[in-house]
Amino acid sequence: MATSKLEFCFCTLAFGNRYISLALLLAKDLEKYSPNTCLVVLTDNTDNFNKQTNVLAYKHKQQSVKLYHDKRFVLEKALLLFDSCIFIDADMRILKPVPQDMTWLKVPGISARACEAMCKRYGPFMQGNIDAKDSKEFKEFIVTQKAAKKLDIELKNETVKHLQEYLFTITKDSGKETEFLKQWEILAPFYEINGVYAGEGNAIGLAAAKAGLQVRWTEMPGISFFKDRTELIRIENGQSKMEEMSIYFEQQIMLEHPQYSLLQKIGIKVSRFLKFLYNLLLVRVVTLKDFNFYYR
Repeated sequence: MATSKLEFCFCTLAFGNRYISLALLLAKDLEKYSPNTCLVVLTDNTDNFNKQTNVLAYKHKQQSVKLYHDKRFVLEKALLLFDSCIFIDADMRILKPVPQDMTWLKVPGISARACEAMCKRYGPFMQGNIDAKDSKEFKEFIVTQKAAKKLDIELKNETVKHLQEYLFTITKDSGKETEFLKQWEILAPFYEINGVYAGEGNAIGLAAAKAGLQVRWTEMPGISFFKDRTELIRIENGQSKMEEMSIYFEQQIMLEHPQYSLLQKIGIKVSRFLKFLYNLLLVRVVTLKDFNFYYR
């Protein structure tokens, strides 16, 4: 696909057969509802996307412990080709036509479908409430607090945001987006060696603050999407109907949770655990060159 006249793209990660299959569904949605845009994909198997003409697929080797922080690489690739990119998880769907002229997308910086100030998200912890000290959120807060101190960032500043990374955009801002990606590269292993492997929403917020790249919430008018957890909340609140969304739930369950024998399940778990150990060891070795930053 020629990209010279296009201002924005969608982008995602797709690793393993399950998420490649889900990404292909997303690509077909975009082919139908946003035919003048493309989907940039980093994947471990580009051949699966050969027949999907609206996909620009690039081979990528996983570099973070659990892949979450590898999102920065597909953003980097997309911003080499386009002025703006919309990151969307591979297991999401597009439900309606996407306008080509979305004014909110042209605002420099990061626009997120869900974000909040870290001082609000972690306010109780900052105020000394440690009743939930064993929770996942408290661990994320402690690591984020350490990372912020390393970067000389004040978490009490309301401009420092945490974002839900399933759907967000980046629009170029005079090179600040490049500095943002560099800062994220520094922060990614910091979170991982401290035991937080899915904390990219915090890392993104800190990296943006350090780079001076603005993060803002937007409803993203023009992008109608399906995400299973979000849709369940909408259904519970009477904003959506299960009978209308059931086909999307069924397709996702079928592809994301295929049936395996007990032996296959054991093999998959062992393989994932060994891969996790290898990736963690690799991150620890790589970070030794900056021992003071990562380990003190």
